[in-house]
Amino acid sequence: MATIQEIKIELQHAAFDEIPILMKRYESDERSGVQKELAKAGKRLAQWQEELIRIEEMKRYEKEYWKEYDYICGIDEVGRGPLAGPVVAAAVIFPKDVDILYLNDSKQVSEKKREELYLEIKEKAICYAVGMADVETIDAINILQADYVAMRQAISKLKVAPQILLNDAVTIPSINQPQVPIIKGDAKSISIAAASILAKVERDHLMCVYDEMYPEYGFARNKGYGSAEHIEAIKKYGPCEIHRKTFITHFV
Repeated sequence: MATIQEIKIELQHAAFDEIPILMKRYESDERSGVQKELAKAGKRLAQWQEELIRIEEMKRYEKEYWKEYDYICGIDEVGRGPLAGPVVAAAVIFPKDVDILYLNDSKQVSEKKREELYLEIKEKAICYAVGMADVETIDAINILQADYVAMRQAISKLKVAPQILLNDAVTIPSINQPQVPIIKGDAKSISIAAASILAKVERDHLMCVYDEMYPEYGFARNKGYGSAEHIEAIKKYGPCEIHRKTFITHFV
């Protein structure tokens, strides 16, 4: 008879489609430790099944437009609110058989999971690209127009021309392809969610580089957002080259 520890390890390392078989195998084992591990495995299986359903629901826009188009592009941006650093946009085109779990609005995903998804998205996408508008552009033309600059740049860098765009809420000016603005699209479309995660991770990595250049502002921690620590640093040291002058008038 297998020990409780051996059964625990077997259940922990089992693929999700193997868990029901193992649960059936050990269901008659009356040891409390075994029943405890079976309950854990059952909970993990239920969570996985719920995630499969959620992701299928997040494919509803893609499924609708895949009937007509092969190359559907999700677009999103991050960095509208920070006091420092660029705004970053990403564009992602997935194949019709894409299979990635846990995609969501980047703000709803942990940093560790974002980093994992970042690699998986790049591996499984047909193509992806990132665009950026720097602080000079933001100060010159305002944050919304800078968003559009970053988005158009990301689209233009794609190796495959998109046939239709799924956007998070906005309609991008000066774009030829048809566009579908979706309110809270980063939580409703896998393509937009993937773009949100790519843009977030790219921007976070860049802010960590800026943290090494300007360590007094804590950019690795606050990513340029207006935390109390960041605002106090601006008041103490003044702005640096990557601060948005139009965003910090209350502090300088």
